[in-house]
Order: sequence, then C-alpha cells, then structure tokens
Amino acid sequence: MFKKILIGAVVVLVAFLGFVATRPATFKVERSITVSAPADVVFALVADFRKMEAWSPFMAPDPARKDTFDGTPAAVGHSLAWAGGQAGDGKMTILSLNRPEQLTLKLEFFKPFEALNEAVFQFKQAGKDTTVTWTMTGENGFIGKAISVFMNMDKMVGSDFEKGLVTLKNLSESEAKKLAEAKAAQAAAAAAPAAPVVGNTVD
Repeated sequence: MFKKILIGAVVVLVAFLGFVATRPATFKVERSITVSAPADVVFALVADFRKMEAWSPFMAPDPARKDTFDGTPAAVGHSLAWAGGQAGDGKMTILSLNRPEQLTLKLEFFKPFEALNEAVFQFKQAGKDTTVTWTMTGENGFIGKAISVFMNMDKMVGSDFEKGLVTLKNLSESEAKKLAEAKAAQAAAAAAPAAPVVGNTVD
C-alpha cells in the first residue's frame, strides 16, 4: 500500500514538474494612466528615486528597510539599493532616458530570491495631459514558473502598478498646480506697474 502511494506521489510530482516546464519563459506586466500634468512634471517624480516613497507601493515607508542612493537623479547611473524589510534586498538603476518621454530601469533582486528584470516608464503628452505607461518584463526561471501556476503575475503585480500610478497621478497634478500658480504670480508681479518713487524735494 505504501509503495503504491509513493509511486503515485512520484507520478504526480513528475507531472507537476513537466507542467511547470511548459509555463512561459518570459513575463510582461503593463499598466497606464492619464495625468493632467505636463510630462516633465511626472518624469521628475519617477526619475528621482528619493521621491519614490511618496508614490510607489514597492517602496512604501518601512522602518526595517535601509535605502542607499547613488548618482545624480534623472541621470544614467542613478540608483537605489534597499536591504531588509518586507521588500527583501534589491537595487534599481537608470539604464537610459529620453527626458521627458522615456525612462528605462534595471531591476535586480537578491533576496528572498534572485531575479533580473527591466522596467520602462513612457510619458506621452497630448495637450495638457500625459499618458504614463509602466511596463516590467523579465525571464521566468523555474521558481518563477512554479509560482505562476498558483499566482497570476499580471494580476498580482499589476494591481500594485495601478495603485502606484493613481498616487503618481495625484502627486503630479498637485505639483503641476503649484507650478502654474507660482508662474502666474510671477507674471502678475512682472506686469504690475512700478510704484512711484517718492523722494525729497528741494525748495
């Protein structure tokens, strides 16, 4: 009886491993949102990793996590390494950019498992609005394939993308409003007539 159970378990395991091997070797997660703000305003919030805590669900404040920033924001080589906390250990680095239209990042994950992915942010402005598209692609190793059997990668990660984009939209629109108000105030001050100069008169 035990032998039959063991043989059955082996058959099931082999079948499962075979099924896992047939899973896609790559993955892609993509979400978009339209923001009522100029592209350069949105770009600035994404290209400076010090501002990511304010909008990215993946970098939400965590007292157990240590963040290390390097390089110049909005420039190739700018990076953020994180260690500890719920996010595990990893690093993101700007690989290339075309301000304010596109930003490409290298995503390295070290713990709890190793992975190398790529993230691309595209900013397409039309009039006063900007469509932001957040895409992540990568290869599915055996562990990734096995996880995909039980979890929908697109749904799981995509929901975080959606939350982050909504927060990014709100921040961008608020920042754009502040900049517009400051610009209007400067224009009004410049257009205002100069106050008459009152001096001493000599009889």
